[in-house]
Amino acid sequence: MLKRTFQSFRRSSKGFASSSSRRSDARFKWKHLHSPSNFMVMRSMMSSTQTATTTSYSVPREKVDCLVIGAGVVGIAIARALALKGREVFVVESDSTFGTATSSRNSEVIHAGIYYPRNSLKAIFCLRGRDMLYDYCTKYDIPHKQIGKLIVATRSSEIPKLNDILNHGIQNGVDSLRMIDGIEAMKMEPELQCVKAVLSPVSGIVDSHSLMLALVGEAESHRTTFTYNSAVIGGHLEGNQICVHVSETNSLKEWNGTSTALNPDLVLVPNLIVNSAGLSAPALAKRFTGLPSEVIPSAYYARGCYFTLSNTKTTPFQHLIYPIPEDGGLGVHVTLDLNGQVKFGPDVEWIDSIDDISSFMIKFDYSVHSNRAERFYPEIRKYYPNLKDGSLEPGYSGIRPKLSGPGQPPVDFVIQGENIHGIPGLVNLFGIESPGLTSSLAIAEYIVTRFLG
Repeated sequence: MLKRTFQSFRRSSKGFASSSSRRSDARFKWKHLHSPSNFMVMRSMMSSTQTATTTSYSVPREKVDCLVIGAGVVGIAIARALALKGREVFVVESDSTFGTATSSRNSEVIHAGIYYPRNSLKAIFCLRGRDMLYDYCTKYDIPHKQIGKLIVATRSSEIPKLNDILNHGIQNGVDSLRMIDGIEAMKMEPELQCVKAVLSPVSGIVDSHSLMLALVGEAESHRTTFTYNSAVIGGHLEGNQICVHVSETNSLKEWNGTSTALNPDLVLVPNLIVNSAGLSAPALAKRFTGLPSEVIPSAYYARGCYFTLSNTKTTPFQHLIYPIPEDGGLGVHVTLDLNGQVKFGPDVEWIDSIDDISSFMIKFDYSVHSNRAERFYPEIRKYYPNLKDGSLEPGYSGIRPKLSGPGQPPVDFVIQGENIHGIPGLVNLFGIESPGLTSSLAIAEYIVTRFLG
């Protein structure tokens, strides 16, 4: 299947399909392009179009134009942006399909850009990405809704912090923010309890899978090939050229980092490589021989669990409801999906003792234990006092790829090019946590504008 798709992809470089047929084709490909043979077909299809040589590792070596590591929403958006500029793009993803980690384990909120430090990448990309995302969703009929957000103070001592949030959002350029009294907020949301609230009308929600599906389809229609079940395991420098080592994901399952050498099945030599591996980006960067270790930031991981609301006939809220932010996150908030399902979360649980091998292999525990709900009830009842006992059911969890730990100030997105690490053609993305989904199209735009030769 992938071989036929690649042949079609080659033909499409001479004449692109219509947007409607691209979206239909993308849905068909998504169901079929994650077979275990994907990697080996990629290897054979590249060898059929290029002259293979060998490396010091005695494995096939192939030249590619642009290589994106990781098929999360940011990696997919970058691949699409590169392809729309006329570049040939390969996306290597270790899992069986796109968006299986952070991109599918979040609140699916379109953030307004309120909280982030002024002039930070998070603030700039969130505002730009929000507008781009709404436009993209409208253009391609991706399910989304601009439902608005209430950030609430549940006691008078929180009002100064709420004022700071309002002023900060205004300084960041967020439209239509305003402070409202508790009475007005509770008229909007009768189940809500608060003394004051900041209303953010431009916040919303999006179907993240439909978004990624559309981005994949558009990228594939413009000379992009996605290969799944294929892992980038490291790289080395030859002069100023970085060579990327790729292996079948299945061959890594029994590897523990010490017992046997980890040798590639294929070496790719790209003109441009974007490390958008998310949770494993720092650990992967450490496996690029020749990359200065001092430019690779320390990685921290925070698990966030979500619980869903059951035992209710009607949805208690129509807006997103956020408490005052807490250390490591934005607090246990109310999120709605496009079917009206109410979710509470995420909380913050710092994960200790994650070694580089575990993070490189993305060996994280995503389980949600029912007894964790005991911590949710008192937090939620601060603004939703009518929450009934037994109404929370375990939902799902996600891991935030953070660059600061407990008690440390938040760290901005880190996007590194040659000016930082000295390696031509390599771009590292570190710490792309929230608002990464909202920012994805803006990050892609930035990568293309700054690093595309």
